[in-house]
Amino acid sequence: MMESQIIFGIDVSSKSSTVCVVNDRIKQGESFKISNDSFGYQKLYEQLNQYLITPLVVFEATGVYSLSLQAFLEDYHIKYLKLNPLKAKKLMDNNLRHNKTDKVDAYRLALIQFNAPQKLRDPQPREYHELQNASRYYEELTRNIVTTKNQLHRNLQSTFPQIEEILSHPSGRIYWALVSLFPHAGYVLEKNETQVTQMLNSISGIGQQRARYLTTRLYAFAREAYPYDSKDSIIVRAIQRNISNLFSLQQERDYVINYMEKLAKTVNARALSIYLSIPG
Repeated sequence: MMESQIIFGIDVSSKSSTVCVVNDRIKQGESFKISNDSFGYQKLYEQLNQYLITPLVVFEATGVYSLSLQAFLEDYHIKYLKLNPLKAKKLMDNNLRHNKTDKVDAYRLALIQFNAPQKLRDPQPREYHELQNASRYYEELTRNIVTTKNQLHRNLQSTFPQIEEILSHPSGRIYWALVSLFPHAGYVLEKNETQVTQMLNSISGIGQQRARYLTTRLYAFAREAYPYDSKDSIIVRAIQRNISNLFSLQQERDYVINYMEKLAKTVNARALSIYLSIPG
């Protein structure tokens, strides 16, 4: 037989949460609302401290909205059970008498733990959550890089499409620096070869010999080009903005990669070394 216990079922919404206190399956008084902030959590803390038996808090993981509640519970060392919404619905369907259309509210969340007790787990270290944040941010940066590359490709079609053939792979820092210097075929033809070679030689990773080779190719491409937009067009400015964004996004993505590596080492250096040993 289950020992006496008090459960606080909390139904979390975006700005506020509904709290229902259940003692041995019996609802204690009326449910009450708290705001999802320090004032609301102080009210919750006062309610939790009214009982001799340490209550258990049960709530659904509602994405970003339940994170501040979770942070409060962990900071104050309050035991909690965080349920996946799909699992909560399944547990309610299997263990509670209700209409199929009933939502999993605060009261039913509390009853789930009485009827189908779930094993409590220690809170996950915050570093794992930070790794998830970093991973999402990295994916966001990657999507933005792809979008900006596509914009750059479209913009170059009306000023200097041939420049995309200057390197074997039209991407990366050297290519972007080169396009930034010559976003329009007219930027090549208005200068002599010595000037173009000097400009190319200023790009990190391009030596004197390669600069001369690229100068020859640039002139050939520039003479071949027949731009729709002039070298004074706003499209040229858009291309240079694309390039600036690509440099910034790539630099930020490199930072996130290093940040994740350092963080992963603090969490589990051995696991990281095993993953890194896998080819690819």
